Amino acid sequence: MSKVAVMRTSPETVLADYTALMHLADYESYLPRDRRTIVKLNLSWSLYFPACSTEPWQLEGVLKTLRDDGYTDIVAMENKTVVTNVMKGATGNKWLPVLKKYDVGLVPLEGVSWVPYRPQERLLVLDTKVFPHLTIPEPFLGTNVLHLPTMKTHGHSVMTGAMKNAFGGLLQEARHHCHTYIHEVLVDLLTIQREIHTGMFAVTDGTVCGDGAGPRTMVPRIMNYMLASGDMVSIDAIASQMMGFQPLHIPKIKTAHDMGLGTGDSGGIEVVGEDISGVDFHFHTSKSPVIFFDRLLRASVIEPLLFRTWFFNLCILASGVYHDYLWYPLIGRRRVHQFMETEWGSLFRSY
Repeated sequence: MSKVAVMRTSPETVLADYTALMHLADYESYLPRDRRTIVKLNLSWSLYFPACSTEPWQLEGVLKTLRDDGYTDIVAMENKTVVTNVMKGATGNKWLPVLKKYDVGLVPLEGVSWVPYRPQERLLVLDTKVFPHLTIPEPFLGTNVLHLPTMKTHGHSVMTGAMKNAFGGLLQEARHHCHTYIHEVLVDLLTIQREIHTGMFAVTDGTVCGDGAGPRTMVPRIMNYMLASGDMVSIDAIASQMMGFQPLHIPKIKTAHDMGLGTGDSGGIEVVGEDISGVDFHFHTSKSPVIFFDRLLRASVIEPLLFRTWFFNLCILASGVYHDYLWYPLIGRRRVHQFMETEWGSLFRSY
């Protein structure tokens, strides 16, 4: 039976709680010490917005635990998208002082070698309908991976978590082409991870969660939870259940469960730590205008012209203008200011 550890926490105890959480989930049994451990960060926006990207206390809690438990070969990695920049995001989300404190390097994946990869198992869509010639980051081969997602909704995939976090690691900048088949792609990426990594683990931060039009234009909700598991499907299933969704109604979880890549049926998952039987955040997924038109236009006859020629630069520009220069100043900044008045906001400012 798969196991997911769930704990409540507070800004005063969060670092110690992350250590307790990871031990409760038996993380050392999933991550061999004699292999390099890649801490796969989650950058959804170069600007800081609560719950949008890996939180600094989430990163510190995990790195402190790894170092205290004798893990010496650790590196943090993240990839850029057409609308994000890793170093700008690392600054805005205050990862850099945490990484320096624990002597962990940050490697932007656009700067590493990408090598051809032929999957051992048959994939659903990734190597046939999306990328006929797959490449993956060479540093990922033969290493552990530790995912650091946050609990938030997502206009493309209902919710995002451990399974979705691989999207920003194993695929290059053109991964926007996967949006049409997003659930199948995430299952394919899980298949690949099981082939190339020596160990997998995920620690999901739910101290502040994102509700609504994720992964960016959300309403932050302080929930004070954290989750950990060695089963990427199970941790997403429990996170989605806590958020108010039916796990097996989410295609990526249902498909991965049916293929034996993890347990998506919450009845078959052992939840240790907190009793979450009555937990329901009542979250709802909606789509930002950018995601709405992305999905609409990708299903239209003009998809090849708009997304596979220089016209796509106009889409990138429109997304950047909407998110950074319209939504953030008009709506987002007020939500960030409100968050900064909370205890978690005070903790963020302390980094």
